[in-house]
Amino acid sequence: MKIYNTLTRSVEEFVPHEDGIVKMYTCGPTVYNYAHIGNLRTYISEDILEKSLVLLGYQVDRAMNITDVGHLVSDADSGDDKMAVAAARENKSVLEIARFYTDAFFHDLERLQIKKPDYIEKATDHIQDYIQMIEKLLEDGYAYIANGNVYFDTEKYDQYYALSGRNKEELLVGAREDVEEDIHKRNQADFGLWFTNSKFMNQELKWDSPWGVGYPGWHIECSCISMATLGEYLDIHCGAIDAIFPHHTNEIAQSECYLGHKWCNYWVHMEFLNDATGKMSKSKGEFLTLQRLIDKGYDPLAYRFMCLQSHYRKQLTFTFDSLDNASIAYKKLKGKTLSLVDDGKIEDDYVVLYLDKFKEALADDLNTSQAMTILYDVLKANISDSTKKLLVKEFDMVLGLKLLEDIEISDEQKKMIEEKIAERNLAKQAKDYAKADQIREELKEQGILIKDTREGTIFEIVR
Repeated sequence: MKIYNTLTRSVEEFVPHEDGIVKMYTCGPTVYNYAHIGNLRTYISEDILEKSLVLLGYQVDRAMNITDVGHLVSDADSGDDKMAVAAARENKSVLEIARFYTDAFFHDLERLQIKKPDYIEKATDHIQDYIQMIEKLLEDGYAYIANGNVYFDTEKYDQYYALSGRNKEELLVGAREDVEEDIHKRNQADFGLWFTNSKFMNQELKWDSPWGVGYPGWHIECSCISMATLGEYLDIHCGAIDAIFPHHTNEIAQSECYLGHKWCNYWVHMEFLNDATGKMSKSKGEFLTLQRLIDKGYDPLAYRFMCLQSHYRKQLTFTFDSLDNASIAYKKLKGKTLSLVDDGKIEDDYVVLYLDKFKEALADDLNTSQAMTILYDVLKANISDSTKKLLVKEFDMVLGLKLLEDIEISDEQKKMIEEKIAERNLAKQAKDYAKADQIREELKEQGILIKDTREGTIFEIVR
């Protein structure tokens, strides 16, 4: 396996700390709203990475956090807590918000065929781990207390800017004007480990600590959750490219100063999904969710298919035209794979040949577009259908497109859907649009999408 390592800014041969075993950590969501499809592109890429490693013979132990406290609006140490903002917006408690959007996130993963990590840990379940790390950082002189808060002293860690490849002067020049300065920090690059007095006095979630009642800074959670689940040595840490600074930079600083040795060897970052206005972001207001794509009649796996056409380190621009093209191509591909018949002829040499090509593509820094090309080569090859089906099955363990799984419905289900469509058409003719919309929603709740076309109303079963 060769993978691009942000830390060295080069494609490197992957060598795990322990032979054959990969300890992999992926930054999870801050559960204050639905994930947008740009977020989900990152999770698709991480899923492909994990499944590729498994196909190549590694055992992968993967952990992910659920941020239900501590993540600030600016992704630094200023602004409001995202969870508190969401709770006020929806008139719910922070924990109610966290539960609702955590469930929604996992539902999205399921619909996109993204495997759940082996360890999924909520930030609020590791308070004592944070306190233990902070106490040692204070004891060893890497942290300090100011105005009742605990800060990490970035001047004490000489590799602080290694991951980002930038220096303090560059970051100061590029600093956002709307980010408030914290006058209690020794250096503006320092970051909060525990907050008590200077902000968030009305914060809903607080805990006792040696420094007073308060709550943790959000950078510390990933370090502690990773160590609690995967141990002191991490092989791969993943995340979106905007996490490089400050989040992952701060993780490295606090982790290596706490442990006294190098923590993670490979840092893998996924590029943005852009829309017409640039990077897709929740802060812009309305944003595209997976459910919205489904409501518009798209199979969620058509979106996964679209993402596989592009390299994870290249920005991808989303348009509905591009999704339409991906949807058409995905349906054609699935039609071809479902038409394969078992003829009882397995040609082992071709299985080895094409499987090796597929592995080589994925081992080349996750070249998913090349992997897809090899899939099409298999379907065009002059080999038996049984050989093709076996290869498609192997490939799809990584691609996750359900290429050999048809969605079957019974005659009774089909009759029920057709009757509902007829009832809806009558309602529309009578201009009873409320009833027509109600029927559409009833079917959607059962995973049945209906779409009006020139030829009439058609339906599609989605996951």
